[in-house]
This record gives sequence, structure tokens and C-alpha cells, in this order.
Amino acid sequence: MKNISFFIARRYFLSKKKKGFINVLSIIAMVGVAIGTAALVIVLSVFNGLEDLIRSLYSSFDADIKISLKEGKFFEYDEELKTQIQNIEGLATIVEVVEDNVLVRYNDGESVVRMKGVSPDFEKNAELRNHITEGQLKLTEKEQNFAVVGQGIRYDLSINSRNNFLALQFYYPKNISPGRSNPSSMYNSGILMPAGVFAIEKQYDEKYIFVPLRFARNLIGKDNECTSLEIELEDGVSVSEIQNILKRKLGDSFDIMNSDEQHASLLKAIKIEKLFIYLTFSFILAVASFNIFFALTMLALDKKRDISILFAMGTPIKTIRNIFLKEGAIISLSGALTGGLFGFIICLLQQEYGLISMNMASAVQEAYPVKMIATDFIFTMLSIAIITILASFKPAQVAAKSVEIQRL
Repeated sequence: MKNISFFIARRYFLSKKKKGFINVLSIIAMVGVAIGTAALVIVLSVFNGLEDLIRSLYSSFDADIKISLKEGKFFEYDEELKTQIQNIEGLATIVEVVEDNVLVRYNDGESVVRMKGVSPDFEKNAELRNHITEGQLKLTEKEQNFAVVGQGIRYDLSINSRNNFLALQFYYPKNISPGRSNPSSMYNSGILMPAGVFAIEKQYDEKYIFVPLRFARNLIGKDNECTSLEIELEDGVSVSEIQNILKRKLGDSFDIMNSDEQHASLLKAIKIEKLFIYLTFSFILAVASFNIFFALTMLALDKKRDISILFAMGTPIKTIRNIFLKEGAIISLSGALTGGLFGFIICLLQQEYGLISMNMASAVQEAYPVKMIATDFIFTMLSIAIITILASFKPAQVAAKSVEIQRL
């Protein structure tokens, strides 16, 4: 008697004698759940893929750990601070950074850009080297300085990295005081030849120019000061562990951020969007479950005679109720497994062959990225289970109530 409710529910589901209309409702319910499940799995996987794509793009530009002041812009990278950081094991490179807005002119064009002055270790950044579209990642050669510009700036100013006669002209304002009549005394200036062009993502390509640290300090008028330190770790070293060590050593005056924390607002927005997508599609699944409700209600009314016989044979009311709960579970589980498998296959094909393109000329990747995560499947199945219980409860109550009426 223990599994009789499941046995009868399975027989009802597979029965060829089931009334035509009830059979159609059951199939519609199953197909609705399958489509909703597949859509939810695919959309969540696309969001996972986009999140990974953003991380991979930013990792080409951002360091594993960034150290900057909580208040103020510049800090002195003196021997004491240098010793504190360099004594930590597991650090591959420490790049000193001076970053600020400057005016750049090239030929007849000019633009305000973000100048990022970096120390020589920056040129070891292999990931950024993979995003060089023109020229090379070169900031210094002997005593000569060079600049590497974003692709958006290159188009805006019509920069030609192969032209050895036109240089980039940089201007940075000094502390302007009243009474100065000579305009040239109000700003510092310098020139650099463009050595290469990088293309990572529009936000960076239209904003940044990399220059040598010594050039940036000279232009801004700083000797040994930085706006930040960017640290790359050796392979296999825990970012969180090094981050905690730095927080203990440097105290509360510094912000020590990992790569995700440097873009916390963007990643948080993606997670919130993913949550709303999950809730929206769960609601769609709930609407689809109305078909389960109607199918089970019709089945409960149609099987009154079977219910009477079972009750007369001594079957408990709880078992009769479970028949219809399990019938609903079978319908939804069949749809969920079919939809989950279909979604898995679509995502797998998208990963391997890139079937669906973004159709954007400026897209950093031709096809939509997807990444399947087990928790997405788990939460999808959990949602379906909850919806199924809610949809099946009332029809099961109708069946149990018909038994109670007969008892009277």
C-alpha cells in the first residue's frame, strides 16, 4: 500500500482510455512547463555567460588587487609602504599608477581623456597584449617614451601609430592663480609618439591612454606619488587571502579591492537582473501550471467511481489525495525534465557552435555567451516543485472531499 498512490497516478498518466479533453489539457500543461523550463535555463545561462564575459574583459585591464586611498587622490609610495607590500609572498608584479584627466591634441583634433601612467612592470601584462590591434604594447625604449591609446580615441583623433612625424600633445592644468598673463604658465605639457592601439571594451577604448609613469609624474608635477597600486598575483595564490593580509598591514586608510569589487555596481546590476528574470519566468511557469490545475480537477471529477471503489476497499483519504498530488508531479516533472534537457542541448550547441549571433558590429564577441551552472537547474526544479504542489493541492482536495461526502 506504500506506493499505491504513485502506481495509480502513473496508470492515470499513461492510460489510453483517459478522456480526450483531459488528455489534451495534460499534454498542454506538460508542454507549457517544458517550454518555460527550457526558456528559464537558457536565459539564466546567457546571463551567466555575460557575467563571465565582462569579468574576462575587465581582467585584461584591471589587476587582481588594486590599492588606493579612501580619502584623497595621491599618496607617497615610500620605502616603508614598499617594504610592507613587497614582503608578502605570492605577488607577481606591483605596478605604480598615476591616473588623471588630461587634454590630448593630435594634428587638428583634441579630446579630454584619462591618462594612466604605469611603471615598467605593466608591460608584462600578457592579457592586454592580446588586445593590441595596431602597433605594439610598448611604453619605453631606452630613453624614449611612447603612448598606447584606446581604439575609440584613435578613431576620434584619427591617430596613425605608423606616422613618425605626428605626436600626441598632452596638457595638464597647474594651480591657476589670479594675475597670470602668460597662458603657457597655467599648464604643463609633453609629447609622446603613439606606439600601439588597444581594443577591450567601449568604456575603456574611448577613455584611456597608457603612458610611462615617469612621463605622467612629470606632466602632473609629482615626484614619488601614486593614485593607486595594481598587484598581479602568482598562479594559484588566493586573492582573498592576499587581500586580507594587505588590509591588516595597511590599515583603514586604503581601499584594497579585488577585480570584482572594482566593478561591484555593474556585477550587482547583472545579478539583480538575473534575479528578476528568474522571478518573471517563474511567474510564467505559474501561469502555465493553471493547465495542471484544470487537468487534475477534471480528472478528479472523472474518476469519482474509481475513488469510490478505492475507498470501499479501505484506501485512506490521505492516499487518495496523494494520487492526484503525484499525478500533478508526474505531469510537471515530465515537462521539466524535457524542457531542462532541451535547454541544456541548446546551451551546449550555443557554446560549441555559436548558433545565435549578437548581430552587432561593435560586439566584443560574435555569438551570445552562455555558461550553465548546476544551481540554476536546481532552483528551476525547486520553483517547479513548489508551483506543482500549489497547483495540485486543490484538485486533490476535491477528490478527498468527494470521499468524505460518500462517507456521509
